[in-house]
Amino acid sequence: MSVPMLNKMHMNGYDVVSVNSGPWRVCTKGDRLGSFGTREEALAYAAALPAYKAKAKKVGQGANTR
Repeated sequence: MSVPMLNKMHMNGYDVVSVNSGPWRVCTKGDRLGSFGTREEALAYAAALPAYKAKAKKVGQGANTR
């Protein structure tokens, strides 16, 4: 039985991930933005993107607030 290997880095708010020596992927929490053959290509792509900051969840208006 083999154990999956995960390599994960962060750049500009993006995740740069590779599983089992597969392609490097640049992702946000919900989207995969690109897939690359080398870590350097993936990091260069993430560095070229505008900084990513996850949006806060909207809070619904409750009863009267004081």
